[in-house]
Amino acid sequence: MSFWSRLRRRLRPPRRLSFTREGRIVTVLAVGVGFAAINTGNNLLYLLLGWLLSFIIASGVLSEMTLRMLSVERRPPPRIFASEPFLMEVVIKNGKPKRASYSIEVEDLQGKTPIDKRCYFLKIPEGKSQRTSYRHTFVRRGLYTLTGYRLATKFPFALFRKSRDVEAPLPILVYPARVAVPRPPPRALTKGDAIAERLGRRGEFFGLRELRAGDDRRDVHWKSSARSGRLLVREYEDELARRVAIAVDNALPQDVRDAVTDGALTPAHEAQVSAVERAISIAASLAAAYLEVGWTVELVARGTSVAPGTGRMHEAKIARALALLPYVGDDIEFIALPKRVESVLVQPRGVAAQGRPTAQTVMDA
Repeated sequence: MSFWSRLRRRLRPPRRLSFTREGRIVTVLAVGVGFAAINTGNNLLYLLLGWLLSFIIASGVLSEMTLRMLSVERRPPPRIFASEPFLMEVVIKNGKPKRASYSIEVEDLQGKTPIDKRCYFLKIPEGKSQRTSYRHTFVRRGLYTLTGYRLATKFPFALFRKSRDVEAPLPILVYPARVAVPRPPPRALTKGDAIAERLGRRGEFFGLRELRAGDDRRDVHWKSSARSGRLLVREYEDELARRVAIAVDNALPQDVRDAVTDGALTPAHEAQVSAVERAISIAASLAAAYLEVGWTVELVARGTSVAPGTGRMHEAKIARALALLPYVGDDIEFIALPKRVESVLVQPRGVAAQGRPTAQTVMDA
């Protein structure tokens, strides 16, 4: 952090104060009464001025006491998909042992800007916590960071809105949007020359993994288990299974990538970006569909690949890779698709297939 950044941080006031409609009225009234009292010397006006000023001071003191010793925890759901609303759970705890907090608002911040939803807590008892949720939607996939949250209150008289910002970075990974795709055939079919690597009891040795419920104890590899301190079992290839490679084209022209970085997309640029995003969403949905019916799935893109695998953990690995998949130029080549493996190429609609690998199936996004 630079010197000027540290200086601005130190000089930034710990609280922000904004007037409500009622607060502006009371303040203007206090100023008017003060001028009238000074000009006339009327004791009744001085008494009224003192009452108004004490009202304002009490509002500031009580609101400050309400905001003290509050901590917030945000709990996003395990999976967040682009263009789908989700619920963010917000838990607020009152650390004051003998004093409750009232009328508390919590807003998540992206940079210095609050997001479009806020949570409201009427009362947080002393030493207790309350929880609620707000609904939000991220339009695009990618890694977002909520830099912190804002605590605010209008307690007790709603004359002012006092707030303070708390730095609490929270990274949120947004997965590609889910779309409808054709359901693949079950893994037991052996159409054509496709042979995939499913883990089974017969065939050549595939590798080692941790023991799971239902595994045969005869497959335990005792030497490796003794070295690692975990029970490891042997896995074997199964010739009845099938394997598929899903290739997705993530190329964009340089001017479009620059516009994405600068946030200055034109309608033409937006159409190109949307086509690539649609292709990435189809690839993610295809991978989930193939893995659901037991296929071994491999992901291939320009500059990125995920090795073949099966199961839910592998689906999460592919989904994460696609969520973070960057836009690249046509000069970045695809990794070669494996031979004798069924493959699906997902390309943006209306884009010529130059520099892309051949595939048994080509899908336009």
